[in-house]
Amino acid sequence: MRPSVAFGLPPETKGTVCTVGTFDGVHRGHRLVLERLGAIARERAMPAVLVTFDPHPLEVVNPVAAPPLLTVGVEKTEVLAEAPVDYVVVLPFTPTLATYSASDFVDRVLRERLGLQHLLIGYDHGFGRARSGDATMLRELGAARGFGVEVVPPVEGRDGRPISSTTIRRAIAGGDLARAADGLGRAYSASGTVETGAGRGRTIGFRTLNVALPPARKLLPPQGVYAVRVQTPRGAFGGMMNLGPRPTFDEADTKLEVHLLDTDGDFYGMRVRVDFVARLRETRKFASGDELRAQLARDRIAAQQVLG
Repeated sequence: MRPSVAFGLPPETKGTVCTVGTFDGVHRGHRLVLERLGAIARERAMPAVLVTFDPHPLEVVNPVAAPPLLTVGVEKTEVLAEAPVDYVVVLPFTPTLATYSASDFVDRVLRERLGLQHLLIGYDHGFGRARSGDATMLRELGAARGFGVEVVPPVEGRDGRPISSTTIRRAIAGGDLARAADGLGRAYSASGTVETGAGRGRTIGFRTLNVALPPARKLLPPQGVYAVRVQTPRGAFGGMMNLGPRPTFDEADTKLEVHLLDTDGDFYGMRVRVDFVARLRETRKFASGDELRAQLARDRIAAQQVLG
């Protein structure tokens, strides 16, 4: 079935190889699916198409159960830019789409709009109303409709368990950054624009980048002081970051304040990505600015040791 032009595929496209999922975090298990997707697409000389959703389906189907997200906004597409995918289709997940059965979704979206010829899914994936589109059902549908279906096996973490977005969320919420990085295949990160702050860091000898908080749906690790790597338009730099309030100054709102270890300059207005490397300590109140300054000097040494 030749796809329609509704999703922007070239008119000469004769068929596609597709995968479908939320792909939150784009972790190592997801990347195995995408690598296989790209390989099959090359074999068949067809575009590799990833179909994903915004917002997360549970935010529409069962908001109370909707998880915090590992990747928000452009974070997911930035990671996907490194994957062997030709097109990313982001479908608005609406109450109407939530009513589609798996066969409705396959016929009306994947086949009619995208020209599906081969479908890849993860081992535990299901889509359509009530997640009815599991491997067995999709293979039966593929046999009836004339498209192939391949199920990609799980990828195991260092603990021998299958990697999933759920297990990575638990690791981050518990402050286990090493386990999260093992599942993701990279450091967990948060992105934002550098904003103008109060300038207090400059007065105590530790100038900071005040990074705008990500959307509320973004999962952040526990509050504390972290060793981080900061990706900026000027390059990557080591740093230390306070995530949370500033109790020494009686400021309770959460902030992302990053002190860069090996550079200085004006980063205002730039979008940066902060990679969490290790938690150094909890956030606490100090009796004076001098006491805080002394602790920050120790934090700087600790961050340099962690970052090598």
